[in-house]
Amino acid sequence: MSPIDVVEPQSSNKSEPLTSQQVVDLTRQHNYGTWRFQKGWNPMHIVDAEGCYIVDGSGKRYLDFSSQLMCSNLGHKNQAVVEAIARQAQQLSYAMPGYATTARAELSQILLEVLPRGINKFFFTTSGTEANEAAFKIARMYTGKSKIIARYRSYHGSTAGSIAATGDPRRWAMEPGGKGPGILFAPEVHCYKCPIKHTYPGCGIACADYIEHMIRNESDVAAVLVEPIVGTNGVIVPPEEYMPKLRRICDEYGVLLIADEVMTGWGRTGEWFAMNHWGVVPDILVTAKGITSAYVPLGLCATSEKIAEFFQDHYFAHGHTYEAHPLTLAPAVATIREMQRLGLVERARELAPYVEGKLRELKAKHASVGDVRGKGLFWAVDLVKDQTTKEPFNTYSDKVSGKPLLVDQIAAKILADGVTIQAWVSHFVIAPPLIVTKEQIDHGISVLDKHLGLADAAVGQ
Repeated sequence: MSPIDVVEPQSSNKSEPLTSQQVVDLTRQHNYGTWRFQKGWNPMHIVDAEGCYIVDGSGKRYLDFSSQLMCSNLGHKNQAVVEAIARQAQQLSYAMPGYATTARAELSQILLEVLPRGINKFFFTTSGTEANEAAFKIARMYTGKSKIIARYRSYHGSTAGSIAATGDPRRWAMEPGGKGPGILFAPEVHCYKCPIKHTYPGCGIACADYIEHMIRNESDVAAVLVEPIVGTNGVIVPPEEYMPKLRRICDEYGVLLIADEVMTGWGRTGEWFAMNHWGVVPDILVTAKGITSAYVPLGLCATSEKIAEFFQDHYFAHGHTYEAHPLTLAPAVATIREMQRLGLVERARELAPYVEGKLRELKAKHASVGDVRGKGLFWAVDLVKDQTTKEPFNTYSDKVSGKPLLVDQIAAKILADGVTIQAWVSHFVIAPPLIVTKEQIDHGISVLDKHLGLADAAVGQ
């Protein structure tokens, strides 16, 4: 056979389309369900999504009350983003990272409009965890130091470095080796249930002082890594003084501040990025999810000018095949322009008091609701056995041991009523697309209200 001979494929009868149940069965049989025991996994078959709704294989619509994984900020099937993906696929579907592309230049240009001032050098990835890996490498190369201080009740990704820097029990399965060298953990900043038993504001922000103590007593701390508002682990909002104080501490000791804004970026909290709430600019900002509204996988590790300048004369020892993949960059440009056109950052800010009011009514009504907290369109509803002791119904140990969780039972009932909501150990995350209406907010909260009786009945048991 010559090199130019073409072999025609054998003809075959067109197979019948899969039924919805076949899709579910094949998925269960041949795919891993993430962060769970595989036994009992029964994924819902999703066939369509538009606006604030997703549609299952039977045609039933569900209000997406957590933007799937707190990532579909723009809502589903935005035509400007869909068309940007199609145009880029037709024009240039791939270029290796060593080439310049129009999509890369356009995204770099528009990022300068929305990122904190002074954050202006970019490394593109295909996920938030890869962006964090890049941040760790950059911090260590820049400082010549190795240790990174993260916090408990944090999540930074699933790859080797980022899972090692994750404070929550998703790290446990990888230990002892998975913790990795050079990762230290500090207490989270959680005024509702302070892990070091202090009371705000009289504490003087002791959780930040604790990090300073760690830096003083470690030989080579390269960076402090924080989620500005803790995401999956409870939408934990720090007090106003925390971030400015942490910034001063990092500056005093020559330590970089890394802000993991994978979940809190892109208007979710009522600012383009959550760090803006406190007027604090990190040295490295990591983000993903909402940068394309999750239409395509894209992450970003963005650094300050001083770090960029360092690598003019120092070897940048990082890269991968899909860095700056043009098919991921073009929809990011479209997403940002749509967010600007629709005023979605401002919308999240304006809707925040409305959501907060509704959730505080929920807390007043239900004995099982210990706390509600959040910013913008990013909120948590925390369930407790006792509002005084703040004891949760379930703990991380229950989750990793396979014990049924009360929040999962409630979420299943909410799903049956046509609303999807993210449940995690002992709380719900409420983070609808930023295009959500007040009527949709009312509906989602009313369905949650309806099924919290299951938790109320278990109070005190």
